[in-house]
Amino acid sequence: MGDERGSSAGSTDGGEVSTPHRRLTGLWKAMFYWTAVAASLFHIGVNTLDFMVMPSVYRNACHMGFVLVLSFLLYPWSKKRPGAGRGIDLFFIAGTIVITFYILIFQQELHLERDSVPIMRDYVFAAAALLILIVGTWRAAGAIIPVLSVLFMSYSLFLGKWIPGVFHYRGVHPGRLLYRMYLTDEGIFGTICTISSTYVFLFILFGAFLLKSGAGDFIVQLAQALAGKRVGGPAKIAIISSGFMGSVSGSAVANTVTTGSMTIPLMKKLGFRPSFAAGVEAAASTGGQFMPPIMGAGAFIMAQWTGISYLHIIAVSAIPALMYFLTVGFFVHLEALKTKIETLDEEKMPSAREVLKTGYVFLVPVGLLVLLLVRGFTPTYAAVISMVAIVVVSWARKETRMSFTDILDTLYTGARNAVSTSAILICAGIVIAVTGITGLGVTFSGQVLELAMGIRLLAILLVALASLVLGMGLPVTASYIFLAVLAGPALQQLGMSLLAAHMMIFWYSQDANVTPPVCLAAYAASGIAKSPPMETGFISWKLGKGLYIIPLMFVYTPILFEGPVHEVVWTAVTGIIGLFGFVVTWEGFYRKHVGIVKRVLVGFASLVLLFPRISGDVFAFFSNGSGAEKTLTEEELLAKAAAEAARIAQGLPVETAEAAIRQIPFWPEQVITSLAGLALL
Repeated sequence: MGDERGSSAGSTDGGEVSTPHRRLTGLWKAMFYWTAVAASLFHIGVNTLDFMVMPSVYRNACHMGFVLVLSFLLYPWSKKRPGAGRGIDLFFIAGTIVITFYILIFQQELHLERDSVPIMRDYVFAAAALLILIVGTWRAAGAIIPVLSVLFMSYSLFLGKWIPGVFHYRGVHPGRLLYRMYLTDEGIFGTICTISSTYVFLFILFGAFLLKSGAGDFIVQLAQALAGKRVGGPAKIAIISSGFMGSVSGSAVANTVTTGSMTIPLMKKLGFRPSFAAGVEAAASTGGQFMPPIMGAGAFIMAQWTGISYLHIIAVSAIPALMYFLTVGFFVHLEALKTKIETLDEEKMPSAREVLKTGYVFLVPVGLLVLLLVRGFTPTYAAVISMVAIVVVSWARKETRMSFTDILDTLYTGARNAVSTSAILICAGIVIAVTGITGLGVTFSGQVLELAMGIRLLAILLVALASLVLGMGLPVTASYIFLAVLAGPALQQLGMSLLAAHMMIFWYSQDANVTPPVCLAAYAASGIAKSPPMETGFISWKLGKGLYIIPLMFVYTPILFEGPVHEVVWTAVTGIIGLFGFVVTWEGFYRKHVGIVKRVLVGFASLVLLFPRISGDVFAFFSNGSGAEKTLTEEELLAKAAAEAARIAQGLPVETAEAAIRQIPFWPEQVITSLAGLALL
């Protein structure tokens, strides 16, 4: 990162700007660089400065304009001929500017002077805007999202008429669809675009500032100091550094390439198999996507949709994220013991004291970010203030001091990094709008409930399967959006809390990074390790098993702080021990080979530890002779809800609905999990 700071990669005087498929020079380079800088400054100002505040539709229109202009400059029409099509690029850039200013000029006239009655000109510009958005997203993020958007619009216009059964839809008038999509805040300028133009863009920019300041080096060095001297040190360094870096980068693949270029060769050098080294990096980088305090774009979308504060989401995510990384660490530890991997040379490893002595300043911006959120400031304001803090603390040392050129380069880098994610989110607004217009979400949720036959676990498995299929073609954020819109209501109808349902979907939407046949992060890591891609994919799938187990705990345990603190702590402790037992069962090794009988016993004990409430159900069933009194009918639930309302009216303490449903006493779980833990240990 230190070398990167001084490179001034984005400067416009000489050299080139490298993009994924195109190298910009001369005027094109200057256009892209200064447009990116202007985009970053616009988003900072419009979200924090009173004189720049504007209605959300105007802000979102400008946001889309910047994103699409950068997309047409950054991504070529053809990978084989990246320099071709400049004339077409200029045409679409001009079109983007026109459709942006059309909203700024005529949107108020439409709603105030024409009583929201569109004219032909409005329809023409709406159609042009949708076309330009679809093409721009195709350029920036591939064909899947644009194709899905076109299919959803086609369904609302005419395809629904030809589909029999519950998914039959009579069709919507084209004019109404165009109006809703472009001229209101329900379509492409709706909630998802608002999230993109506020939280997502600014936190990607915050991550760019943090990495530019040299914090990346600090994270890696701190990981070396904490884990380098231990068994399987290089792999544990990868877990720690990738966890923290992944939270900032917002992309498992990007994080794999960034940290993997250092950790994978080190793991191979000390004796880890290339495919295992790559699998560790892919699994750890995937975990960074749900590691507080940033958690990529998904956490902001979840907060906006559910109405649950962003601070609450990152707070309840801390323990599950820790459990995930510990699970990967357990696999690494046993692999190192089994293959007798040597530890790193202690003399070459920095001490934690030395690292913190020189790099503690990098903890200040992150700490300030969390403090501002705790004090009730908006995430956008907290992100901007933390960016300023990064620049200030970088001046504490000459090696990390950010110059004016560095600041401009970071503004450029942040906007460049935000293009793909923002384009996906804006285009996904089409799908969400169609889902609302047609009632497709309600229909889909009904089908999930019917297929699951009212069985919650079966519904969860269906959602997990759907997330895997969607993940084969969609980025993580888009996969979460689709599942949250289509399947989220069904999960809630089966008794899940709003937070548990969305957290589970958010975690399962990450599985495409490590699950064959796609496993994008694993393939990126295999390129660095020079290992077979599919073998690497299956190893990353194994190491990432916490990605499948821990979301079940969201539903069947109070791990998301959906219960008393002592229950949450107890669940975390027993869950960690249970995950260790699961890893031992899977590997068949703990200091020495573990026989099949012991593996079965350890596996059973692990299951009890991970899901103690299910064990409590079994205990209650046999101790009472029947489980009937523990199962509440719909009438009983309504009666309890009425009783709660009466208690509220009288000012009496309230027994929550969830507590009313959970009738199983806590002590059987304590007894059972304690015995299981002792047996496992």
